[in-house]
Amino acid sequence: MKNFKYIPAFLFLSIGLRVYAQSPTHAPKPDRSPVDFSQPANIVLFIILPLLIVVFYFMWRNKKRKDETEQE
Repeated sequence: MKNFKYIPAFLFLSIGLRVYAQSPTHAPKPDRSPVDFSQPANIVLFIILPLLIVVFYFMWRNKKRKDETEQE
């Protein structure tokens, strides 16, 4: 029974080593700098499109509720 407490530690260690071993060495690293909002493409991608998705979702949900209440 005493040896069972070492099993989770061994599993975490072996999983961590496998994940580290699979990281690519010659692939370009992601840029960690913040988003530059001086470019119009970034404004559209990170501000306008998410807002439009949220607005259209609420419009669709309200229309769906209205249709359900009219059918009853």
